[in-house]
Amino acid sequence: MVRVKKLTLYKYILNEIWPTFMASLIVFIFIVLAATMLNLSEWIVNHGVPPLSIAKIILCLLPGLLLFALPASTLIAVFVAFLRLSVDNEIQAIKTSGIGLYQLLPPVILFSGVTFFVSCSISFIAAPLGNRSFKNLVFQTAYSKADMGIKEGVFCEPFQGVTFYVNSFSVRDRTMSDIFLVDTRDPSVTNSIVAKEGKIFANPKSRIIQVQFQDGIVFATDKNLDAARTIKFSTYDLSVDTDDLMPAISSRTLDPNEMFIQDLISKLRTTPRSEMRYNEMVMELMEKFSIPLAVFLMGMIGAPLGAQIRAGGRFLGIVISLLIFLIYYLFLAGMRSLGESGTLPPYVGAWLPVLFLLASGLFLMKRAEEERSLDVLGRILRVQDK
Repeated sequence: MVRVKKLTLYKYILNEIWPTFMASLIVFIFIVLAATMLNLSEWIVNHGVPPLSIAKIILCLLPGLLLFALPASTLIAVFVAFLRLSVDNEIQAIKTSGIGLYQLLPPVILFSGVTFFVSCSISFIAAPLGNRSFKNLVFQTAYSKADMGIKEGVFCEPFQGVTFYVNSFSVRDRTMSDIFLVDTRDPSVTNSIVAKEGKIFANPKSRIIQVQFQDGIVFATDKNLDAARTIKFSTYDLSVDTDDLMPAISSRTLDPNEMFIQDLISKLRTTPRSEMRYNEMVMELMEKFSIPLAVFLMGMIGAPLGAQIRAGGRFLGIVISLLIFLIYYLFLAGMRSLGESGTLPPYVGAWLPVLFLLASGLFLMKRAEEERSLDVLGRILRVQDK
């Protein structure tokens, strides 16, 4: 009979947790996607990138967004659920029936365990696959729209080693006017081109981009400035291979966040420890395990924290949860920066945020065991009354 009552209680707690979790997860993803869409909308409006390509890019970004949102959503869901039970004195009533806080943890452990395994799946497989697919999609999109990196009135480098300045640029027919270009791809010669007009032609099949200039002059200068020559032309063609296309995205040297665990381990064996890339890969490898563990600990922190607050409602719970997540995220970003730069050993930097959460969880559990409340709202109101 007692076991049936406990199962009913566990189902009741889970029913308090999961709706808040789903709602907060959707809100988090929507907010981040909205910010991302502000940048992607420029591709649609200014460069005519098909909406289907944008949808594919967003789909590739979703695993990373989920991994970012899961810690906060898990904490909010558990914290708000136990805060509601505490404010309505349901936890107090449960305690009077002989059930302590520790006996309320099985549904929290189950829920946090599920989010932990989901986070592991995303961290190990979905996130690197999504990041890799995102890089490939952006490259393909940029290649089909080779003029994406060219902007009017500013110096820009749409192709590696080729700097453009154009007075006006028509996206529709890919024509430029009043052009100044510096080509430094040849290690021995720098070519500077001044032309009245130019047009970009892209051929995906041959993987060659051609820029055709009209009515201009080429100034060719040796790197050591020993010799120079001037060539006047009516038509001049500049060819660009895919290796030179938009260097920030065309480089197919995989970033650490595009690598699976086996890739990272393999690369670490051949990368010198003195290189920053080594530290970046170590941080990425460690975070594949530490971030899912942080998701689990967020859920475990939410239960004792929510149970100890006697006043407030869902809004207070969401605010406190976001503050805790913000502290954790800033801590994570700071440790990542220190670890990648080598200021702090990356093996240490990746785990310090998790140790912070673990220490916080043990502290809150101890307070809950001693039934010492965190009457945050009451203290704030008392200070305002004074």
